[in-house]
Amino acid sequence: MQIIPVIDLMQNQVVHAKFGQRSHYQPIQSKICDSSEPLAITAALLALYPFRTLYIADLDAILGLSDHTNAIEKICLTYPHLTIWLDSGIGQMNARALYKSPQIRSVIGSESIASLQDYRAISYAIHSNHILSLDYSATSAMGIAELHDQSRFWPDNTICMTLNAVGSAHGVDVTRLKHLIALNKARKNASRIYAAGGIRNVEDLATLASMQVSGALLATALHNGNISTADLLRFQQS
Repeated sequence: MQIIPVIDLMQNQVVHAKFGQRSHYQPIQSKICDSSEPLAITAALLALYPFRTLYIADLDAILGLSDHTNAIEKICLTYPHLTIWLDSGIGQMNARALYKSPQIRSVIGSESIASLQDYRAISYAIHSNHILSLDYSATSAMGIAELHDQSRFWPDNTICMTLNAVGSAHGVDVTRLKHLIALNKARKNASRIYAAGGIRNVEDLATLASMQVSGALLATALHNGNISTADLLRFQQS
């Protein structure tokens, strides 16, 4: 199972994403780093484990306020071996969202997609070399129903993003993951399913591994020390 650390960027800092309530996010308080500066947090995560992939959510870009192009480019230049999965709120074709670095793979979040036509147009523009994030609130799937209900639209990598569980102690959304895994089995070439949101500890990682989930996206459990280097060595596969 692949473990991918997550950093959430807002106002030039890494913030603690919690329950998907973005207006309340505060700078990260981490046991592995005494700074909330993006490059410092990236260094601390890589000191914890030599990850090959980093997930970045540019929250200002997602909210249509600004972007963190400079910070993201600095991370790419400093760590050229890293593959960056970047969610910058691609909802329409725009230059800000389509980064040119070969290190960066765009994440298309279902919350940002207004229509299946938009999804297909963006996918075509980036040669289908994207990751789909199926976003969920506490009560419903976010975005158009086709992306959630028809696995034929999924790319090679698909994230189950339970936003209301992000930064919480809610645990893994097993029910929703099982539903997506069942849909995935209908595909001729199955997508790799990643879990995001609510992952607390090694027991949750073990649950995901038993479900044959391809990977897990982590932030809080790394920063609060609930998942250690030894735990990552146990579960991580390159």
